[in-house]
Amino acid sequence: MPLLEVKQMTHYFGGLRAVHDFNLSIEKGEIRGLIGPNGAGKSTIFNLITGIYRPTEGEVLLNGRNIVGLPPYKIAAMGLGRTFQNLRLWRHMTVLEHVKMARYSKLTYGLIGAFFDTRERRRQEAEAEEIARNLLDMLGVYDVADEKVTNLPYGMQRRVEMARALAVEPDILFLDEPTAGMNPEELTEMMAIIRQVHQEIGLAIFLIEHRMKFVMELCERIQTLVFGEVIAEGAPEEIQNNPKVIEAYLGAEVDT
Repeated sequence: MPLLEVKQMTHYFGGLRAVHDFNLSIEKGEIRGLIGPNGAGKSTIFNLITGIYRPTEGEVLLNGRNIVGLPPYKIAAMGLGRTFQNLRLWRHMTVLEHVKMARYSKLTYGLIGAFFDTRERRRQEAEAEEIARNLLDMLGVYDVADEKVTNLPYGMQRRVEMARALAVEPDILFLDEPTAGMNPEELTEMMAIIRQVHQEIGLAIFLIEHRMKFVMELCERIQTLVFGEVIAEGAPEEIQNNPKVIEAYLGAEVDT
């Protein structure tokens, strides 16, 4: 059974068809990519799968359970973490607080523990902080754990967002343009971090990215989306040489 399976997903915004007959199957530990020109519907597909939108048609199965219609927080708790194309961080919170906040869905000490500061609450809070600090260390932002996130360079803020997504202990991680706005040095560092996360945690990864070099080096299989429809799917070398993909990108600016 695939870890994530999307079957014949179609979605309309009013009378506009944004996604048509989208299918996807991701196995445990696999890295998959989704590419396409601007406006192709890539982020819409992420939002449909993660519960921000509800598909007009189709099924989304996570570990065999249909998650269509569930709110995003329940889908996250079931094992699907994600980042966003535009950073969604809280300006007043520190780096460590961001990641600890994501752990709260895992805490079980309840209202009694919260009001009376029980031993179980202290144990779980200490465990949450340890997990958060370990993630920050893995992503190279441990030394700025007590800094407000808005004081960090853009590339480091991206790492914080990824650490927050990992804090829910997902089986699969969705990365929506993880290198957007990064310079070449930051891009290389992010590629190394994603590889490290994949190797050490062993989770599946599904990513959207415009930079072809990034996608081709990281992903095992890639789908190409144009006007909400998949026009090609295959290994990186197949996608690079596919006439339909080449045609779709003619006249479009593609980062290398």
